Amino acid sequence: MSPVFPPLREELQGIEPYGAPQLSLEQAPVQLNVNENPYGPSPEATADIARAVGEAAVSLNRYPDREFVELRTALAAYLDTSGGTGVTAEMVWAANGSNEVMLQLLQAFGGPGRVALSFAPTYSMYPEYARDTMTEWVAGHRAEDFSLDLDAARQLVLERQPSVVLLPSPNNPTGTALPPEAVTMLCEAAASYEPGGLVVVDEAYGEFRRAGTPSALELLPRHRNLVVTRTMSKAFALAGARLGYLAADPAICDAIRVVRLPYHLSAVTQATALAALRHAPELLGRVDDLRAERDETVTWLREQGFEVADSDANFVLFGRFADRHAVWQGLVDRGVLIRETGPDGWLRVSVGTPDEMAAFRQALLDTIDTTEEPA
Repeated sequence: MSPVFPPLREELQGIEPYGAPQLSLEQAPVQLNVNENPYGPSPEATADIARAVGEAAVSLNRYPDREFVELRTALAAYLDTSGGTGVTAEMVWAANGSNEVMLQLLQAFGGPGRVALSFAPTYSMYPEYARDTMTEWVAGHRAEDFSLDLDAARQLVLERQPSVVLLPSPNNPTGTALPPEAVTMLCEAAASYEPGGLVVVDEAYGEFRRAGTPSALELLPRHRNLVVTRTMSKAFALAGARLGYLAADPAICDAIRVVRLPYHLSAVTQATALAALRHAPELLGRVDDLRAERDETVTWLREQGFEVADSDANFVLFGRFADRHAVWQGLVDRGVLIRETGPDGWLRVSVGTPDEMAAFRQALLDTIDTTEEPA
């Protein structure tokens, strides 16, 4: 028998790579499937980014600042005005998207004989981070309304003693935010066994949370084992720049240095992110518009008889459908691309411009007329 080629790790054989469906604008003019900000950078921000990248290009023959001190300082200043208290550059780490931040956390704190834990439904990449770092993956379950049963969650943490607990807030794909007491309870539980575990609150969509919904950044002074991750891909409208970051105890940032690749943040990435942070108010200026559009979408979907998850993000999970793929395909056939993800029977739509959301609403009504009513 001929050997298998290439000699891929056995547990990876036959697995399809992660990725949302990608269609051209000709196939689907309305793209509402990967939670992008539909409003691009302003001309002023674009010009500043271009200037900064041009300046960086002059010295591209040299390696970038390995510690990206200027960027960490700027990110700390932003976080200090975005829910954090006393965040310093030593408490900040960044990488190529929050995906790489998460992978580095699992590389440093997971591994063989260790456990990573979350509560389903949750971000579909988490088990892949665990798999790629040979960390055992354990998934508890959320309540019917996608909230956490705090007693059950605490019991599972104490039982499995994970090295890393991954808690998106707002949760992807449901949009559900965590109350502070949930974060505190799980941080205390993860600190109660040896050698203890980290609680990672993934706030990729944190800037979109509703008024009165606190950020886990506020809890950093209380819990040394708390990590809060953010991204510039969503609210900052910089998905193409690939810049994610975290805030945590400086000792956690120091530990990540052991597993990071040399010079992992390019000079171009650093220059782009720094320029964007200089324009934070204008780049974040459409967040309120997107929140309002999200809330209007939730209300409209419920008026049509759909079940809709409460959302603090820039997307909405709705259902339930006996054949969600048929509904998804019907929308694609009408030029609207959303995401077939989450629990069976549910679909997720990103919040776009008013015109895009109007197109989505009409396409959904037309599709339901020819397929099915909500289950």
